[in-house]
Amino acid sequence: MVVGVQTFTLSVPGASSLKAKRSVVKSLKDRLHRRFNVSVAETGLQDTPGRAELTVAVVAGSRSHADALLDRADAFVAAEPRVVLGPVRRDIY
Repeated sequence: MVVGVQTFTLSVPGASSLKAKRSVVKSLKDRLHRRFNVSVAETGLQDTPGRAELTVAVVAGSRSHADALLDRADAFVAAEPRVVLGPVRRDIY
């Protein structure tokens, strides 16, 4: 069993309020969960308008499967037009 964890630092241009930011972040979290069957949480920067930190966690049978799933989640987040992807950290356990 392998656990993969990936943390995204995001900029949310145009989200000058927490309410506007949370709308974008919640939508992205829900779509990641539905599409890839992963756990997703906002793990940092909750009180910072315009910035967010999301963490995706996956349990897989092999490292290659976990990496492939996190690669697809990474591409999905990078393609989201309402956010700008910043630093990404990936850990496999």
